[in-house]
Amino acid sequence: MIEKKIAVLSGDGIGPEVTAQALKVLKTIEKKFGYRFSYHSADVGAIAIDHHGVPLPDSTLQICLDSDAVLFGSIGHPKYDNDPSAKVRPEQGLLALRKGLGLYANIRPVKIYPSLIGHAPLRPELLKDVDMVIYRELTGGIYFGEKGRTENDAYDHCTYSRVEVERIAKLAFQDAQRRRKKLTLVDKANVLETSRLWRAVVQDMAKNYADVTLDMMFVDNAAMQIIQYPAQFDVVLTENMFGDIISDEASVLSGSMGLLPSASIGAKTALFEPIHGSYPQAAGKNIANPMAAILSGALLLDSFQLSEAADLIRIAVNEAIKVGVVTVDLNKDKNYGCAEVGDWIVQFMEQ
Repeated sequence: MIEKKIAVLSGDGIGPEVTAQALKVLKTIEKKFGYRFSYHSADVGAIAIDHHGVPLPDSTLQICLDSDAVLFGSIGHPKYDNDPSAKVRPEQGLLALRKGLGLYANIRPVKIYPSLIGHAPLRPELLKDVDMVIYRELTGGIYFGEKGRTENDAYDHCTYSRVEVERIAKLAFQDAQRRRKKLTLVDKANVLETSRLWRAVVQDMAKNYADVTLDMMFVDNAAMQIIQYPAQFDVVLTENMFGDIISDEASVLSGSMGLLPSASIGAKTALFEPIHGSYPQAAGKNIANPMAAILSGALLLDSFQLSEAADLIRIAVNEAIKVGVVTVDLNKDKNYGCAEVGDWIVQFMEQ
């Protein structure tokens, strides 16, 4: 029997609601396939600050380290967003979690559901055949560099090492080999020394992946190309801040951020989460789209090599979209609640 331990960090805002639906689906997988998962909940983010005074308690990190995978909800609260003087912030918990678990690679697939093309902001013909995955470096760069501020000045240092570039580039090249054999490096090598390091390292590594076509694109051009011709991209590789921005940009191609899951992998336990934020305005209203969280559960199963179970989840989500069992973000006139969408997906899987 397959037995796995899963840390559950629901977090803030709509996190608890969408995570509850993902858990509902995973528990159905357990029954259907005879697996045994144990779930261990812990606080992170604003709720952790409220309960423990810090955004990532030591006990939460330890639960994650002791688990086979982490299912994450969302993080953030307006009372911190609207206070620039706040010394402790929910997002610090996520950064600390990435460091503590060694999560150096964030992987975001961007796929278009044919029945939802009309919901995207681009013309339908531009969205045909869009199927990309973005590899964002997650523990280096400007977000983790030395920082400082005086009354009139501030600085954020961006630093990278060859090892940091090599380890995520290897994953991206390997994925490109499994997919359409094209890798696009997004950087700003005409201006930044860190980008020049990225470009030199990736070009050197490309010699070992002769079957993969390497393309290099400045980030400002890439931001335009994602809108003008998104179908050209297969695997996109980039550093932390650029990846933060362009992955959110690419997410709107699907018609809703509520559809896209992500995986963060590295040296220790892998973490799986929807790409959307905490969306506090919707918290407690049963209107949040749970599909990204549910699909994050499918990625979690992939990490356990349980591909048949993961594919069943994807089939069920696709069917729900096809027949119109969706939340208000995808259909303003006829829609279902967050919990009802989860229930429908579970019933489909059971049948």
